[in-house]
Amino acid sequence: MRFDVCTLFPGLFDGFLSESLVAKAIDRGLIDVRLWNFRDRTLDKHHRVDDSPYGGGPGMLLSCQPVFHTVEAVREERSQSSGDASPGELLMLTPTGERLTQPLVEELATHERLILLCGRYEGFDDRVRTGLKSREISVGDFVLNGGEVPAMLLIEACMRLVPGVLGDADSARYDSHSAPGRLEFPQYTRPRDFRGLTVPEVLLSGDHARIAAWREQQSDARSRGTLD
Repeated sequence: MRFDVCTLFPGLFDGFLSESLVAKAIDRGLIDVRLWNFRDRTLDKHHRVDDSPYGGGPGMLLSCQPVFHTVEAVREERSQSSGDASPGELLMLTPTGERLTQPLVEELATHERLILLCGRYEGFDDRVRTGLKSREISVGDFVLNGGEVPAMLLIEACMRLVPGVLGDADSARYDSHSAPGRLEFPQYTRPRDFRGLTVPEVLLSGDHARIAAWREQQSDARSRGTLD
């Protein structure tokens, strides 16, 4: 699966792409993440990518030209990892978009290629949305400095569903939200007793049927908000 990230701050992704499962997935060729800087394609002689909004108001907006030219360059590049000539699904990370949920993640993970637009300042000139016909995605009802952190969140959520990324495929199958409104049961590891906090006896019983029933009951209670 390929992710093309369009941003003003590609350096923010350095640590994210070089650590943990993300780095391993890239090394194994399971995902391909490419960074594109809007500033590389601005036609402004001072390399500006933003301007003040018509009608007045605080802050600056990302201009159409560098964003359009960046997206067009991304779409023209053929994926070396998959040989995919698809233009990719274009997503704009914005607080005004549709809420990112696990079912939406599962839908997005079916695409071979996602193009992620990371806004800054007061956002994009709205002609980016209408002209490029981007799909707007929000990670929650709050505002961040830019779309880079939401892009990382979306990459990681989708990546977990790519076959081979997780060591155990059941990890994603039983995660919270793997079914709408469903939360995962509590889990424990050694020691059995830590400062008087003990592991439920059923988990030590070796009775797999009882353990499965207990986990189902605990998942139900947590999903209803009644877990102690």
